[in-house]
Amino acid sequence: MSAVIEKLGHDAIAAKGRLGAHKWLILRRMSQLAILALFMAGPVGGVWILKGNLSSSLFADTVPMTDPLAFMQLIAAGHLGVASTAVTGAALILAFYLLVGGRVYCAWVCPVNIVTDTAHWLRRRLAIKGSARIAREARYWMLGLVLILALATGTLAYELVNPVSMLHRGLIFGMGFGWAIIAGVFLFDLFIMKHGWCGHLCPMGAFYGLVGAASLVRVRADNRAACDDCMECYEVCPEPQVIPPALKGERRGGGEASAAILSGACTNCARCVDICPHDVFNFGLRFPAAPAGRRQPQLIGTARHGA
Repeated sequence: MSAVIEKLGHDAIAAKGRLGAHKWLILRRMSQLAILALFMAGPVGGVWILKGNLSSSLFADTVPMTDPLAFMQLIAAGHLGVASTAVTGAALILAFYLLVGGRVYCAWVCPVNIVTDTAHWLRRRLAIKGSARIAREARYWMLGLVLILALATGTLAYELVNPVSMLHRGLIFGMGFGWAIIAGVFLFDLFIMKHGWCGHLCPMGAFYGLVGAASLVRVRADNRAACDDCMECYEVCPEPQVIPPALKGERRGGGEASAAILSGACTNCARCVDICPHDVFNFGLRFPAAPAGRRQPQLIGTARHGA
């Protein structure tokens, strides 16, 4: 694996150029910063485009947006008479992520993703190899504990220490003790466990992973015949276990092997799209390609290299 790290991205840059080899990463950072800027426009500049935070907000003083996990905590806490705007907001957000991929939230919206990606980049640069072992399924236990905590306390207790909520609120209104939580997540990912928080423990990631299992937009490996087993996609992917079924054509349940990455754990971060010099991966839909002579599903990601 050290040889993979040493040449990581070199072939992609040679084939696509530096910008082409980082296109989706740049777009993700632009998305994360743009969403933060929309929230900050009100408190900082008096232009109220989005009021509130990632847990609950109002777009243009009209459209409610409620984090479905926060909404579930409200229900578990016994607040059954929540406002109709909260119900509508949660339904709108849930419908959106069912369409584009639940864990798109993790890669394209969540500000903590920038923190953990930085920790992973620095971990690679410092050649830190040791890693604690925690099953990825632990995040689903964390999700259950969050709801049990709300049920037991009658409050949204987890939101008091939720790194996502604390970082987002802190950047807009001031961090206070929140810096300790964010620093803890960064140091945990840097020194203790590779992709530790987002990949193994975050209950929000677990929730959106369940949503993402049914989503329409997927990363696909339609050009998997061009794969040369360089392993670079596995190195940059925060959830590398999702790649083999699509890339290697592994069959599930005796059915036809899909070229789409169907696991809800996939964040649609597109690092595999960027890093591959042979354009093995692209964005498309979850459905298998139509047989010859029939119309193919329209791809919405990068074009084939050289096209």
